[in-house]
Amino acid sequence: MAEQALLNRQAAGALLAAFYGLGLRRLVLCPGSRSGPLALAAAALEPHGLQLFTAIDERSAAFFALGLARADGLPAAVVTTSGTAVAELLPAAVEADRSALPLLLLSADRPERLKNCGANQTVNQEAFLLPVCRLLLQGPVAGLHGADDERLATLARTAWRHCLGVPAGPVHVNLPFEEPLHAEGANVPAPAATGDDLGLAPPVPAPTPAGLDPDQPGVIIAGSWRRGPAAAFAGALRRLCRRTGWPVLADPASGLRGLPLPVVAGYDALVADPALVPAVGQVLRLGPLPASRRLHDWLAGLDARQLLVTEGDPRPLDPLNGGIPQLGCGLEAWQATLPAGAPSEAGADLGRQWLQAEERLQAALDGSLGADGPLSEPALARWLQQQLPAGLPVMLANSSPVRDWESWAGCPQRQRPVVSFRGASGIDGTLSLAAGLAAAWGTVLLVTGDLALLHDSNGWLWRQELARRAPAARLRVLLIDNGGGGLFEQLPIPRQGLDFERLFAMPQAVDHEALAAAHGVPTRRGAERLPGLEADLEWLLADDGGEPLRLLRLSTERAADARLRSRLLLSPAGPAGWWQP
Repeated sequence: MAEQALLNRQAAGALLAAFYGLGLRRLVLCPGSRSGPLALAAAALEPHGLQLFTAIDERSAAFFALGLARADGLPAAVVTTSGTAVAELLPAAVEADRSALPLLLLSADRPERLKNCGANQTVNQEAFLLPVCRLLLQGPVAGLHGADDERLATLARTAWRHCLGVPAGPVHVNLPFEEPLHAEGANVPAPAATGDDLGLAPPVPAPTPAGLDPDQPGVIIAGSWRRGPAAAFAGALRRLCRRTGWPVLADPASGLRGLPLPVVAGYDALVADPALVPAVGQVLRLGPLPASRRLHDWLAGLDARQLLVTEGDPRPLDPLNGGIPQLGCGLEAWQATLPAGAPSEAGADLGRQWLQAEERLQAALDGSLGADGPLSEPALARWLQQQLPAGLPVMLANSSPVRDWESWAGCPQRQRPVVSFRGASGIDGTLSLAAGLAAAWGTVLLVTGDLALLHDSNGWLWRQELARRAPAARLRVLLIDNGGGGLFEQLPIPRQGLDFERLFAMPQAVDHEALAAAHGVPTRRGAERLPGLEADLEWLLADDGGEPLRLLRLSTERAADARLRSRLLLSPAGPAGWWQP
């Protein structure tokens, strides 16, 4: 029996050592007995450079690992025990799938002899994540101890390759362990580089210049950037703009706002009425579409040639179902196929017209959402864009924050990373995702609504782990508390005879400051007007004492903010007249 436990630990050690040799450097461990051999193997790899985090909540752990993966584009691993623990991984696996983010999910399981016989904590966990994973890999059904080193190395190589495939995504490795599970003093193999070049994605189809003419007028629509560094992408886009003169309608999470590019940040308001923008005959779409429904409607009504270029994602990414050509070769490769030259007169003129409309819009918004006015969600997005330190990464929670930054924030003086997990556009795991980003990047500001924050309240538990395992991490949380689901205020939901608060807004009687304070997180309630927020922001971003988490709570009125957004989108026939030259 002792020999069996020893074999379990040695097999788990050989498997994790193989993953380490392939490049695995971050692992999030959740508690469990069946996963004990993996826990001991992970701990043995810490002295060799594996960054090991622990979490009691598997759902939160998976989102934390997803934040790590988003930071640099490399897989992070999550280890869980058997049973419902595996089911908790599904929300993060869904987001990883839709966002093409690599995520390695390692679950311990019962051996086959204990399946379908009523054994405790035995479920069909191998089926839980299958619909959203790139691959399901199973260890030997009699137990991982039965696999030799070569089989374990092959298991690791296969999982790693599919995690970083085209497209990248989650991989589930289900690992049966026979009892007894726990051994003392077992040797764990030292990790070594494999020499396999598995960190590179498989080849994508060769680029073709088909579809658009760089010598004719056009516009570029850049969606959110999904993972890792974007320097090569931004460089290719600069070369394309210099060649064509085309303006760039840039999603706030594209990472392009603030770069030396002809960026149009106010496209959501501009396309609300097609009369506000010049006619367009060509559209180059880069990656997923921004969230703006007005942009979608404008695109659907265009009589224009369109081309969609993705960064190695062959899946259909046209929610408008327009049947447009799609290339997965990436912008850098596609841009290199274009003939050299300078912008045509017509192309440069169209670009100037878009940028002039953008300038007039932003000037009008400066007047309507000025820094000396009352606190509202649109005004706050604009104020933060200008007040935050250059280069400070920002994560925007789904629902109102990401939409307000899209519509009203404009461009910062200098570029900063902006992240929004729009793969499945859920509010699952908001705080844990941000904690994962902070563990990788250092200081990160999370801008979130009250329901999204409450939905992941176990994310506050990361305070202790960040302090121990990522001492440079500084997650700063700016809570916009509008007493419920502010997004629903913006939807055309009939109110007559309807209990809107109960059925849609669902306000919760939770004291967010007390909840955070219970986890040891310093909190502060902010000013009620923009002019008083400077001191609050200074407090939030301060780094005295090495505190990993802080919360600043701001209160807004969601119904009033919904009316403000509607006023800002008045027809060009309205009194503002900002569109006039």
